[in-house]
Amino acid sequence: MNTRHFSQLPKPYLAYAKVVQGLVFKKAKIAQVLPEVEYVVDTLKVDQQHLKAYNDICGFKHNGYIPAIYLAVLSQSLQMQMMTQEAFPFALLGLVHIRNQITQKRKVGSNETLSLSCQFGELRPHEKGLEFDFITTVKVANEIVVEGVTTYLTRQKSTEKAKSKTTAEHIDYQLQDLWKVQENTGRRYAKISGDLNLIHIHALTAKAFGFKQAIAHGMWTKARALASLNLADAYYADVWFKLPLFLPSEVEFLKAEQGKDTAFLIQNHKSKKPHVSGNVAAL
Repeated sequence: MNTRHFSQLPKPYLAYAKVVQGLVFKKAKIAQVLPEVEYVVDTLKVDQQHLKAYNDICGFKHNGYIPAIYLAVLSQSLQMQMMTQEAFPFALLGLVHIRNQITQKRKVGSNETLSLSCQFGELRPHEKGLEFDFITTVKVANEIVVEGVTTYLTRQKSTEKAKSKTTAEHIDYQLQDLWKVQENTGRRYAKISGDLNLIHIHALTAKAFGFKQAIAHGMWTKARALASLNLADAYYADVWFKLPLFLPSEVEFLKAEQGKDTAFLIQNHKSKKPHVSGNVAAL
């Protein structure tokens, strides 16, 4: 495992030049093997104004603590660097974020000094291609306080058989709120998160990639859901991204509680089609 150390988080936009190159130049074929590398920001102090702006758009309270998902968002700048600086075998354009898992071991104070690291996980067959993980670890000194797993799908021909559809367990969701998600949500969140993927920015740029409208960032949608729940000091949150949430939209936020576990669902107000489903468990 090769380790590359950073004195600060790399700027996400610096990687987008190579992403744009992918629109012009076809990526050379290399072995479909993920690089054995780890990128580490050795000392990280959270920018308080940036954290406040993130909390505002996602709905978190300004309570002196860092939402675990915020740290997962910061790790995306390392992920972008890893995909553009290393021998990454897949085209970045077209990658689909399908799942995100976060484990918060304890609450993290906004003034604590952190280290943030990211590495590739395993590459696995998927019925629509291949899927792989980014594994994020956040430490205070030698104590692991947050762990995250981000799963992407790269579409290609696959010999993997589609999983047989079984009768899903019935969950008695209860409607909690109706969200009116504004058309500019993607642009506002992109400015804060650094995720400038054109499918989120405007309807015109989204149409160039086959979408009828811009779609909300999956990590914004997850954050908005987590901000609406009473989270324990230590918890595990697992989310699956399903159908695109077009901007603007009206969506329903539903949840079902059973003991220390909470299941939630975000679905279209009219069609009832699901955008995001997830589970949160107190640890």
